[in-house]
Amino acid sequence: MPVPLYQAKADFFRTLGHPARIRVLELLQDGPRPVRELLAEIDIEASSLSQQLAVLRRTQLVTATRDGNTVVYALSTPDVSELLRTARSILTDMITDQGLLLDQLRADDLDHGHATDTGRPGTDRTLLA
Repeated sequence: MPVPLYQAKADFFRTLGHPARIRVLELLQDGPRPVRELLAEIDIEASSLSQQLAVLRRTQLVTATRDGNTVVYALSTPDVSELLRTARSILTDMITDQGLLLDQLRADDLDHGHATDTGRPGTDRTLLA
């Protein structure tokens, strides 16, 4: 029995659910890179990077080619770059919306005479009376 589309989508997004895999995909947006370059850019052990690259290969998000002793990775399709750009845009909108809400909450606190200082440097939080 075929996997339902929603299940396939969930599996796909789970694949993207690891910071190292996202970082690899981001780095590969600039073009193919050998493993040693990826390792220099990502702060993880070589064995962990190898596991994450294997996941990305299995799901066909990246391709691997051998050039002598060097394995070079590349994005399998430009659509992966588009997905990352779209995710960045969504996150930017979410953060902007949260910032606007925070500004509104702070303005409301000032209008109602509520304290907003927690005593910690660099933080403004409403104190409940």
